[in-house]
Amino acid sequence: MPTHAWTESEVRELHDDLVSLYEPVDRVAEHGADPTAEPGEGVRQLVTTILSQNVADANTTRATEALFDRYDDFAAIEAADREDLKETIRVAGLADQKAARIQRALAAIREETGGAYSLAFLDAMATDDAKDWLTEIKGVGPKTASVVLNFHFGKPTMAVDTHVERVSKRFGLVPESASNQAAHDLLDEQVPDELIYPLHVLLIRHGRERCSARGADCDNPVCDAYCDCEYCS
Repeated sequence: MPTHAWTESEVRELHDDLVSLYEPVDRVAEHGADPTAEPGEGVRQLVTTILSQNVADANTTRATEALFDRYDDFAAIEAADREDLKETIRVAGLADQKAARIQRALAAIREETGGAYSLAFLDAMATDDAKDWLTEIKGVGPKTASVVLNFHFGKPTMAVDTHVERVSKRFGLVPESASNQAAHDLLDEQVPDELIYPLHVLLIRHGRERCSARGADCDNPVCDAYCDCEYCS
């Protein structure tokens, strides 16, 4: 489908069509109870999201469990011997890079707060400012920042993973040539705030179940209406 500036009503129609194909997104069911209850949960979300970069969910879970079993708290993770930390999270892949990113992130949070491992200060910041603060940490890109800000704080910014990016380009929500950063910016502009999270979940589901990178299953009403990828045409 040719890319154009989608209107709010068009985005809402896409959301409704995806809901009809799948089911409504229940934020609590998808993401659990209110994650703001504990001050350290936002930091845990950030650490877990760093671990999840370019790896399957099952290995993210294994690495996260190993990390928090091995170390008592965030201070211990920040102060950990780098080689020991790498071995602890090795199942997540890119262990050297991820160990450095986690320790840099924890140091940045501690320095910002004067000693606390809490991201609560981001809640009072405008979404763009909060995203800028997070992405200033080397290794924290727009997707990682958006996961933390939307999932933990409910801020209106969409996390654009490979599924969201692929489906958005095939549907014409963003240009095929758009970078991942540009895709984040365009989707944040076009998607109504209250649809950021549910549309994120629905686009991922569509990308996983039907609109895969290869051999997509285009025999469905959503692809009929929105997609003209090589598998649809």
